[in-house]
Amino acid sequence: MSIRTILTLSVAALFFVQAVIANENNRVSVSENRITLSAGSVQKQLRIEETNLLVDAYLLDGQSLLGDASHEIFLQISKASPNEQPLGIDEAQAEEIRQRATMQNQTDALDVSGDKAIRLIQQNITWADTIVLQSDNWKDVFRKAYCIVSTPKPGVHRVNVRFATLDCPTLPELTVNVYYEIYEGFPAIRKWVTVSNHSAQWLKIDTLIVDGLAVSETFRTVTDLTPIERGATTSIRSYGTPDHSAGIIVGSEVPSAIRVITPEGRAGYSEEFFEWVIGPAERFVSEPVFHYGYSGETYKTISAVSTPLDRTIERSFRQFLHDCVGVKRIDASQFVPLWCSWTNFMSHVNEQNIAEMAQLAAECGFRGFLIDAGWGTSFSNVFAPASIIPDAKKFPGFGKTAENICSQGLALGLWVSCFRHPDFDPDLKAVPNTFSIPRIKRDEGIAMSYASRWRYYYAENLLKLRDQFGVTYFKQDFTNIKFGDLSRSNNSRTLKESYLRGLRGLFEAQDIICEAAPDIVIQLTHEIYWGTPGVPCDIAALKHAHTYHIPPNDYSGAGNRGQRVREWANNPNVTPERLQADLIRGCFNARNRFYAHRALPLQSVEYYGAATVNVRGSLTPDIQRRQICSWLLGTPNTYAGDLASLTEENIKTYKENFDLLARLNDNYGIYQHFQYSGVPAPTDTDWHWWGKLNEDGAGAVVVVRGSGGVGDRSVNIPWVQPEKRYRIRVCFADRVLGDFTGHELIAGKLNVALPSTGQEILELEIR
Repeated sequence: MSIRTILTLSVAALFFVQAVIANENNRVSVSENRITLSAGSVQKQLRIEETNLLVDAYLLDGQSLLGDASHEIFLQISKASPNEQPLGIDEAQAEEIRQRATMQNQTDALDVSGDKAIRLIQQNITWADTIVLQSDNWKDVFRKAYCIVSTPKPGVHRVNVRFATLDCPTLPELTVNVYYEIYEGFPAIRKWVTVSNHSAQWLKIDTLIVDGLAVSETFRTVTDLTPIERGATTSIRSYGTPDHSAGIIVGSEVPSAIRVITPEGRAGYSEEFFEWVIGPAERFVSEPVFHYGYSGETYKTISAVSTPLDRTIERSFRQFLHDCVGVKRIDASQFVPLWCSWTNFMSHVNEQNIAEMAQLAAECGFRGFLIDAGWGTSFSNVFAPASIIPDAKKFPGFGKTAENICSQGLALGLWVSCFRHPDFDPDLKAVPNTFSIPRIKRDEGIAMSYASRWRYYYAENLLKLRDQFGVTYFKQDFTNIKFGDLSRSNNSRTLKESYLRGLRGLFEAQDIICEAAPDIVIQLTHEIYWGTPGVPCDIAALKHAHTYHIPPNDYSGAGNRGQRVREWANNPNVTPERLQADLIRGCFNARNRFYAHRALPLQSVEYYGAATVNVRGSLTPDIQRRQICSWLLGTPNTYAGDLASLTEENIKTYKENFDLLARLNDNYGIYQHFQYSGVPAPTDTDWHWWGKLNEDGAGAVVVVRGSGGVGDRSVNIPWVQPEKRYRIRVCFADRVLGDFTGHELIAGKLNVALPSTGQEILELEIR
């Protein structure tokens, strides 16, 4: 069928026309008043009855997924009283919100004051006459239904079920479109909703469940595949059988803390943080949610259990995220491994110490060099999160500093934020009244609003830094959006609406940057995405940014933060033994944090950070190799610490092993891959290993031993091709272990010996 084919099927509220759009196992069929979406093992059967939208069946390999109280859509709509636009506030109506950096639980945090006042502000209207619209019981509101079937591009089939109120007295001139998409080769159904207001009435959506599936008790074993923490639920969750042999993966593209996926499987928006005003001739388009089916054999390996859920996540699901959902692909070799100035320098960076660090970073083999906060102009000696104008006192010639970094083969990165200095940054003059109200202050800076037109100025500012200084990596930081913006000059009409508008504005800025300069790598931090510490990585962030800096910031083994090592290295309270224990713990923390995000492409997840600090022998070559192995659960990004504390042996160790990673990535693309099925989960007391193998089973397997366990053991590698033959080389020891068939490696015929807290990278080369 041509990609331009569109079938519109309607007669009042019922369907009588038969049509099929099909391609192998993916098909959409419409017969009378029924719609069937078949996506491989997943099938959904919908029915229109008197304009009610009912789900008759939802099947995985013929077995029902439907639990009690399942429905397709649920939303609440209220009317403004009086019927007029909700107005924001001006600066005189709200107190300031003040932020101050602090530490809690050994990571960065904020002291915040004044943030409660905005929630008490009364606007010019109230909301009344709330109407509950549940799709299996909304025939009294909607008068007409259409089904529009199309193929928007090859391999993609779309259904739009459209409902219109027409002459309904309680809710005139409202249209709801429910969209479904299926994709050739993937057992997935993706779904989103639009709500359009064609009346003169101001309306507000304050509850929206995009998919109301409550999974059956058979599939009620829940596995979170990204974390739940700091006010945000997971963005990817499995609902399956107890042995994980079959189920669905529920994914949400709703950003940050605004997202909800309930224990029963329903996916939509958090009532605490979401609402949206729809004025006359306006519409709201939801973020999509999706279901992805999996099934197969669960079996024991020599070391663990291999489940279809794990095998699906590490194989086809990741491709689905890139190809269908739109998660960005990155070439991590452009900037990995990356060194960051923050840990021991904080805001005290200057031309001299950055030049010193750049030379050492190049000698160590780093490819990226990030000047974190502190390079911008400040009126005081305290940390100022405001300007993106280079500080002329610290950097008399910032252009020469940038040129020096780039000339040593390092990709230059800069820290930026949404805070600006009101006296000398040009933003407030170029785009006045685009800061958040109430004003959010942090030291000298005030927070600008991504819900305003300033987001366009912000994007162009970053592009200007690229043009002026050759910056190709941006770390975007600091909490702003979670406090809301009710400025009359900006776009948001209510406080809750401003949360999603702010996040969408942040995303739009990323899209502008990426379109204009595809060579730029952009990173979002958990702080800018919600709080300090903030929320975990999710699907939404990686659709617009290349990398995401996950919480919490980890300074294990770095010693005294904010000070050069020479200032405290001889302090008797700072012992090498304690720092070594901290460094080893930091490595385990990294593996755990990556593993918690395992459903996402881990090359896009950044954990801060591997400490490049040596105090009287604390950073041994073995610990350096443990850092490299631990961060290689994803990619070796990011390292931070005073490089001047490193010995010549440290520098040589980093260089040799970073060169090794570059060779393995060039040959096998190891940064793009991660396999974990059928082997032990992360541990720091026993053995743990994982794969970085390409489609042929070639690449690297990383093996670490904890503080205990046996001295040698069989290491099974389930991810190779059974019929191929592989030569196994241990990279750190630089010797060949022999040639093995894929069958032998799967069966665990490979034996590896490691000392306590030892590690090794195995290279698998096809013979």
